[in-house]
Amino acid sequence: MKKVLVTGADGFIGSHLTESLIEKGYKVKAFVYYNSFNNWGWLDTIPKEKLEQIEIFSGDIRDPNGVREAMKDVDMVFHLAALIAIPFSYHSPDSYVDTNIKGTLNVLQAARDLNTERVLITSTSEVYGTAQYVPIDEKHPYQGQSPYSATKIGADRLAESFYRSFKLPVSIVRPFNTFGPRQSARAVIPTIITQLLAGKDEIKLGSLSPTRDFNYVKDTAAGFIAIAESEKTIGEEINIATQQEISIGDLAKEIISQINPSAKIICDEQRLRPEKSEVNRLLGANAKIKELTDWQQQYTFEQGIAETIEWLRQNMDSYKTDIYNV
Repeated sequence: MKKVLVTGADGFIGSHLTESLIEKGYKVKAFVYYNSFNNWGWLDTIPKEKLEQIEIFSGDIRDPNGVREAMKDVDMVFHLAALIAIPFSYHSPDSYVDTNIKGTLNVLQAARDLNTERVLITSTSEVYGTAQYVPIDEKHPYQGQSPYSATKIGADRLAESFYRSFKLPVSIVRPFNTFGPRQSARAVIPTIITQLLAGKDEIKLGSLSPTRDFNYVKDTAAGFIAIAESEKTIGEEINIATQQEISIGDLAKEIISQINPSAKIICDEQRLRPEKSEVNRLLGANAKIKELTDWQQQYTFEQGIAETIEWLRQNMDSYKTDIYNV
């Protein structure tokens, strides 16, 4: 079976992808962010019998030497390591350039030198900005509405250039908004759920009108694997989307109805994004992934929310519900 490297394996989507790859019989090397606490992020929480099958490599995606070392003996790399929080990118954009652009370049350079069989670069629906038409297909224009999205656009275009210039077997994977167990409270769904589970009657949110296309994380992980297993996806950029949208306000009402129907939503000024930076509408087209792979959505939104609530209920001690998590 093929040996794969997952960068960002210690993160939210990366840990689920790592588990899914193990379940499918892949040999997995997990690239986790080096720290002196020997903390492996969310991988520390997965069942021991799975963890024992994973080779852990601690490093820093910004360091080309460590990245090359990690990639030496692998057939395929899933590159997920990134800084992702939009509000944090407003005041610390340099770190996003270093991690998201330079980190991606390190992966591409090493893959080119090592003749890696497949390289999957993780993009984001944020590269599109507010929808200019819907559903948003892969030909939609790019719009850098935050320093975060600008660095992801830059990383995607670098990946495309390595495919065109050096025939590197790159696929650009573009998940729309992913949610599920292990997601940090800087994201809207865990923010709502953890405030409700903490017994709060007033749920603090930013703007309620924007819409999002939410993927349950296990469907997102399945999308990555489906793209990796298809020869037709080389040189392509591919959305993982449900092709359904829901507003933040309606999303909050759905979750409130499941946990505490008497709770109210209040707008918290500090959570509002600058007007031209707010992405008002995301609704993704999924025709391309269905045409090039056998991927199908397995979870309804309601099923995903129910699993997420249940997981958060068991893991409330990991969340700080009294602060705004950026």
